[in-house]
Amino acid sequence: MEPCRKIGGRNFQRIQLRQKSARICRKEEVLKEIFMAQNIHVAIVGGGIGGLAAANALLHRGISVAVYEQAGALGEVGAGVFIYPNSLRQLERIGLGDALARVGAKVGSGSEYCRMDGSVVGKILTTDSSGWNGMYGMHRADLLNALADALPASSIHTGHRCVGFSQDENGARLTFENGNVAEADVVVAADGINSVLQRYVVEPSAPEYSGFRAYRGLISADKVPQWKREAHQVWMGDGKHFMVFPVRRGELLNYVGFVPTNNETVESWSAIGDRDELAASFAGWDPRVTGLLDKVESCFWWGLYDRKPLAKWTNGRLTLLGDAAHPMLPHLGQGANQAIEDGTALAVLLQQCGTSGDISEALQKYEAFRHPRTSLVQSEARKNGLRYDSKYKDLAQRDKEIANSAVFRKSLYDYDIEKEAIDLHV
Repeated sequence: MEPCRKIGGRNFQRIQLRQKSARICRKEEVLKEIFMAQNIHVAIVGGGIGGLAAANALLHRGISVAVYEQAGALGEVGAGVFIYPNSLRQLERIGLGDALARVGAKVGSGSEYCRMDGSVVGKILTTDSSGWNGMYGMHRADLLNALADALPASSIHTGHRCVGFSQDENGARLTFENGNVAEADVVVAADGINSVLQRYVVEPSAPEYSGFRAYRGLISADKVPQWKREAHQVWMGDGKHFMVFPVRRGELLNYVGFVPTNNETVESWSAIGDRDELAASFAGWDPRVTGLLDKVESCFWWGLYDRKPLAKWTNGRLTLLGDAAHPMLPHLGQGANQAIEDGTALAVLLQQCGTSGDISEALQKYEAFRHPRTSLVQSEARKNGLRYDSKYKDLAQRDKEIANSAVFRKSLYDYDIEKEAIDLHV
């Protein structure tokens, strides 16, 4: 074997100079990308979780952004949402980690899948493959506030209901019900499952009703002191399922009961539900379920809708994000998380966009990149709902699939959208 050679003298100096030169060139390339990104202005229609997360991701990469929300003030009604590792790592990278830790509830030990009688089917995965427990139960209002507080107040425009869109080679134009007009290089429709702007991209189609209604609400953790502090628990059986997880630092428990119905229920977070009907739907279940419901005084309900994957998300300078692009059933808890991934990917690809002439190409790349993953998650959410609702002749097969679902969840949680998007450019 040839002995190792010592590098020194002029050869060593040349290597150092080449390495230094490479570092300088890369730094100049990054600065150039940021400078060019700053010349792109993005208008986001919709001030929900997806829209505000996208705004933060864009600003983090030096891209000018304005958010237009139809309501008179930003706000979310009392409901819980999961933030999983696949989206939390992105939010932490743009500086939101401390804010989320202050208002989130860690979800971890004691998390289990159970049958309706309380017998345990298996553990719920709460980490990625590395063992990182990047999982919070969040009050939707707390998450929205954290995202909004990280943005300049001047970038958020409430009371702006979008009623029109047009575009040409020079830019895009939004018109609002209040008579205002906004111009931008890029328009992002983050305006939900009933998106106003979707019709400018693809032939409109009605959302599909799942046949299920979800009763939901919050209860003080003090009312059920025996509850496991970090536990996310799911009870499955009899064509329905029930789940509970902590939010707001563990001070509150978010509960959701999924019940079949023959009548379509409105797709609304604020429709008042029937507390007695909810309790009756789970009569005879595990005493932990019935005991919690005995303490519930009021609840809300909403209908569960999704939509088959759209043929396209993008038209010129306009693209769809979150539920406007890929509404999904809540049975994987990935709706908000996939919207956050969308915003991260969009920010990376627009930062890489050198001139306004490349914007349409960048948005097409965003669609092609995101469409397969979100379509898969939409499909898996439907399948997981069948498992939770025990739509199996052989429950042993259901239980086996629940146990094996940890493999798919790890693939969800391990996925690094920022890294994958950057690699598209390499």
